[in-house]
Amino acid sequence: MRHRHSDHDTRGGPHRRGSFEDGDFRHEHRGRDRDHEHHGRGRHRFVRRPGRMFDHGELRLVVLALISERPRHGYEIIKEIEDRVAGTYTPSPGVIYPTLTMLEELGHATVSENAGKRLYAITADGTAYLAANKSTVDNALQRMQSVNTAHGGGPAPEITRARENLKMALRLREARGPLTEQQIRDIAAALDAAAIAIERS
Repeated sequence: MRHRHSDHDTRGGPHRRGSFEDGDFRHEHRGRDRDHEHHGRGRHRFVRRPGRMFDHGELRLVVLALISERPRHGYEIIKEIEDRVAGTYTPSPGVIYPTLTMLEELGHATVSENAGKRLYAITADGTAYLAANKSTVDNALQRMQSVNTAHGGGPAPEITRARENLKMALRLREARGPLTEQQIRDIAAALDAAAIAIERS
């Protein structure tokens, strides 16, 4: 049986998935002007707790490494991280987008509009920051690869991602307001058709 990495703690309850990265972001945001991580002054040692995917500050570096490969949309980054750990962990939009905003504020990333979506790319300063933290980035990426290898026999990440896409689409549609009777029938029909196609596969 595969064990999904959990990022909640007893204080936040089971719905605080990604809470470690959220806390990580808040800590870094308060101290970004000092940029301790880059210069190493007054830096505390943060140890990754059991079950945590990333150490303090690693998620930001992983995101930066991904946009260094090619410009990406925020949701592409979420999917890429999920794929690289064989679907065992999915960072929430509430973690990834503030991280991207921080990278932009620090001058490590630029953002442009592409087909109505925000496309993030690394800057020269971002490249230099990535190089200065190469060992940390390499360790995080290698750990992700180890997780992928260990769990590669489980559900395909494409299926995991598609399932999460469906859940998100339903939540977003419901948040836009009440559904008409016709819309309810259309959505139900689409879900039924998907269920039938899966059963027949």
